[in-house]
Amino acid sequence: MISRQGAQQGGRGGGSAAAASRQQMGALFPGGLGGNMAQPAAGQMMGGNGMLPNGAPILRGAAAAQGSQYAGGSSQMMAGVPPGTMIPTQGVGSMMPEAATAAAPKGRAKAPPKGKKLTKAQQAAQAKQLAQQQQMAQQQQAAMRGRQQPGSGGGGVVANWRDINDEQLRKAYIVKQQRWLLFLRHASKCQARHGHCPYTPHCHVAKQLWEHVLKCTLTQCNYPRCLASRELLKHHQTCKDAGCPVCGPVRNAMLKQRQQAQMQMAHGNKRMKLDHDLDRGQLMVKGTSGLKTDRKPGGEGTSLMECFTPEEIRTHLAALRLADKEKVQGQGQPSARQLQKEAERAVINATESSCRACGVERLTFEPPPLYCYSCVGRIKRGQVFHQMPSLGGETRRDAWCNPCFNAIQGYVDVEGQRFPKATLIKKKNDDDLEEPWVQCDYCEDWYHQLCVLFNGRRNEGGEAPFTCPNCILSQLDKNERQVTAERPSSQQPASSLPKTKMSTFLEERLASKLSAERVERAKQLGVPIENVPTAENLTIRVVSQTLKQMDTKPHYYAHFKEQGIPAHFTYRSRVILLFQKLEATDVCLMAIYVQEYDDECPEPNRRRIYLSYLDSVKYFRPDNVTVATGENCALRTYVYHNILIAYLDYVKQRGFTSCFIWACPPFQGDDYILYCHPKVQKTPKADKLREWYLKMLRSAQKDGIVISTSNVYDEFRLGNQNHDIRCATEYPYFDGDYFSGIAEDWIPTIMKELEEAKNIEAKTKSSTVKISARKAAKAKSGTIAADAELNKELMKKLGTTISNMRNDFMLAHLAHQCLCCRRTIAGANRYYATEGTPLVLCEECKETEDAMPENEKRYAGRKLECEKCEEIPTLTKEQKDEEEKLESEFFDTRQAFLSLCQGNHFQFDSLRRAKHTTMMVLYHLNNPSEPAFVASCNVCSRELEPGKGWRCETCPDFDICDNCRIRTGHQHPLMRQGRTAGDRTALSQAERENRAAQIERTMELLLHACKCRKERCENSNCPKIKHLLKHALSCTVKSAGGCQLCRKTWTLLQIHSKGCMEDDCPVPRCRDLKEYRRRGQEQIEERRREQYRLYLNAAR
Repeated sequence: MISRQGAQQGGRGGGSAAAASRQQMGALFPGGLGGNMAQPAAGQMMGGNGMLPNGAPILRGAAAAQGSQYAGGSSQMMAGVPPGTMIPTQGVGSMMPEAATAAAPKGRAKAPPKGKKLTKAQQAAQAKQLAQQQQMAQQQQAAMRGRQQPGSGGGGVVANWRDINDEQLRKAYIVKQQRWLLFLRHASKCQARHGHCPYTPHCHVAKQLWEHVLKCTLTQCNYPRCLASRELLKHHQTCKDAGCPVCGPVRNAMLKQRQQAQMQMAHGNKRMKLDHDLDRGQLMVKGTSGLKTDRKPGGEGTSLMECFTPEEIRTHLAALRLADKEKVQGQGQPSARQLQKEAERAVINATESSCRACGVERLTFEPPPLYCYSCVGRIKRGQVFHQMPSLGGETRRDAWCNPCFNAIQGYVDVEGQRFPKATLIKKKNDDDLEEPWVQCDYCEDWYHQLCVLFNGRRNEGGEAPFTCPNCILSQLDKNERQVTAERPSSQQPASSLPKTKMSTFLEERLASKLSAERVERAKQLGVPIENVPTAENLTIRVVSQTLKQMDTKPHYYAHFKEQGIPAHFTYRSRVILLFQKLEATDVCLMAIYVQEYDDECPEPNRRRIYLSYLDSVKYFRPDNVTVATGENCALRTYVYHNILIAYLDYVKQRGFTSCFIWACPPFQGDDYILYCHPKVQKTPKADKLREWYLKMLRSAQKDGIVISTSNVYDEFRLGNQNHDIRCATEYPYFDGDYFSGIAEDWIPTIMKELEEAKNIEAKTKSSTVKISARKAAKAKSGTIAADAELNKELMKKLGTTISNMRNDFMLAHLAHQCLCCRRTIAGANRYYATEGTPLVLCEECKETEDAMPENEKRYAGRKLECEKCEEIPTLTKEQKDEEEKLESEFFDTRQAFLSLCQGNHFQFDSLRRAKHTTMMVLYHLNNPSEPAFVASCNVCSRELEPGKGWRCETCPDFDICDNCRIRTGHQHPLMRQGRTAGDRTALSQAERENRAAQIERTMELLLHACKCRKERCENSNCPKIKHLLKHALSCTVKSAGGCQLCRKTWTLLQIHSKGCMEDDCPVPRCRDLKEYRRRGQEQIEERRREQYRLYLNAAR
């Protein structure tokens, strides 16, 4: 399953590691490790099933040579030597030749100290020892050659060892070393009691050897197999060769078994199967449990393909089997004949272990990027890092690179909690997670979960039913099942998401524009309109619109609060998604994050819009179609532009006067909203992205929505290094914008320079030494004047920094603005020039201009026309309250959604993955998590389980359970509260509103309990909240240790802190949680600004 796979890695204990090692042993030793394997005594080696007759587990020096001896043929092998004989070769470290037997002669000469020359006595003893070993090896070989074991079943023992050729001998050596490595790993992880190992009764022998190897440092050790095992383990630890015939397959086996063991523990025992093939160097783990073939077909609710018609199923399967589909994406939609031909070829060429849908065996996810919590630097692939431990099963993504970890002094503070440095887990950024599999309950064929659109969240207990597409087709043909008409919550389409006024407005305007463009294109081509392709099955939804509060950064607020800058700016955040149904499945094509600062927001943000983020993937259909209206562009671009234009039209009707856009493309390896873009989609350069936005604004200007366009460099006169430059307090202060972050970094530097300039000026005035004018001018060049103002200097530095990339910071005016005072003209006359450069004056500035002498007039000789401007719409409080409130934990911020996709491997790099990702996104939107604090019965004070409570529609905050409702009843009408565990239908609008109201009541109760000082409060739930808070303060286990009460309390505090806008909030940890989220957001924006700074430096 794929539930939080990226977040589950490395978070298990020894049990999972032992399970993984047992799976490896079962795969490599199908018949066990042998029943005739006895514990070795002094001078005796272990033998048994699957082992060589002389019991030798490894080849000395062969593994260290990284397989080069085996590739060379017979020159590196000893012809006629039976398997298991130690071959002395040049290996790793100080590897010395020794016999296969462990019975070494006693009285060996002591090894000399390192760096000293051997004495004659030591050399003689060593030579004698080597001669004895060679003699014993020759005797053993002679005994082996004359040995006959026909039909003994000894696991690889043959009738005559002289009949074995070099190639067979080579393979035998490699396999035995691989098995011995895995056997040692199994022994190191196995926690079974003595003689109770399910794989071999001799596991304790290897355990004793493992414990001895960990402690042994002797260069000449008499313990059986100690030297050979140590040398093999040393080579395995230091081997970096991916093609090593011994280490390569072993590493693959360990990695796959570890990942699948974690997946099995995280998602239940949903069908696990092992396929073993050492020659390919991999262990396939797919999935196992009992199959439910006796159930009636239909109603599974686990795969979206249950809702497909037979034709839609065939189309989906054919698209999966199209080889190299990503390469032909830019060449238009493939024909049906090509799809069918490629599908047949893929099925024919597929192996037994391949997916029966796509014909591919192994597919891996893209590893999510990791960033250091301290230095914000990216942790590269293969680099060592240290990660935060899991908190009660919830995996954390906080990580520290190795240098930052070494700099930690004792402990780290994260999200209001303190963690000792020793609790951080050391890891390596080399995860390689394979796509999960699922097995059909009827035909028992295996499929990738993503190929068959299987919802892993529905795999409750690992026993969820599943029917493959081929069996669905067969059952539909036999009338054994029907296409699912009433979809459960796990299979809802994008059109089922709740509509808002904005989404309806955007959809209707886009449909009108597409219809008019299609008619125009049909006229241009001279064909019937039915033959003209157009974009179909488009769905636009606003999935999140909530009020947020942005805190003014400390340096900026400290210096400009006296000039009217507030401590907070409140804005409404909206998230807009575009879906298109492709091959019967919705695919998310575009996502937009915007910030709206209404008329109640203080200056300089009043009535302004900030386009925060926009991201898209290249799966739009039809592809390679050029529109016939407007500027020459693709139909995909035309649709995206009209969605933005429709949004500008909507906000203009609601009283907003300007829109700011920062055209900053994502940098290498980064994603803004949608995780992992397709390879065929190129990241746009700055000039291309800038032109894309400007083309959209020009189209909006033609439609009369945008009045004029400019950039912040010209708008705020940043190029004027005099009194005409505008003040920093007039520049809009947006959340996550370039200016709001860079100004905070510049203010301390500018203040330091001002202080130095004042000190220099004071010294100059007090000095009696005269300085020449040339030297004084040279000293002042490039420095700030002593009488300079921070307000102006900040804007000058901004102008100098962005002068070369000024067009990246765009400004679109949605209302007329005076060119002189820069105020919006509403409900008054405006005076504009009909010829020459654009000129617009308000009535006040026009009167001031007329009152000036002729020689001082700035616009003398310009003919001005007068026009009455319309009033700017202002929404009433009732209209604002009517605005639908949509909260989504996953879309609260773009980083929250990106983290959701990264942690669950919801990728958009291929169409098949984009389909599955969109299905899971819709599942999360239709199934928001229940509130952490459940209501309690007002009669018996017991907590109400989901779907088992009733709420009074008359009494305030009255809930009652099923038992008390039957036993005591209530005088007012009751309404069922919540949903039952088996309820699989999507949330209705009423249920969404009830859920939001329940969360709001819970937050009010939490705030009340924190302020309440009564010992006996009239609110029956108040003591319960107090008890939770008191327990959280005194608990020693905490949520990190798995305490359920602490986890419930922590969830309550997190939900509260997200919506809290109070500076002095009485709720515990509220300020710490706000600070943690603020710091995390600042780190992300700081990384974005730093990358853009490097880009600016390169453009100079």
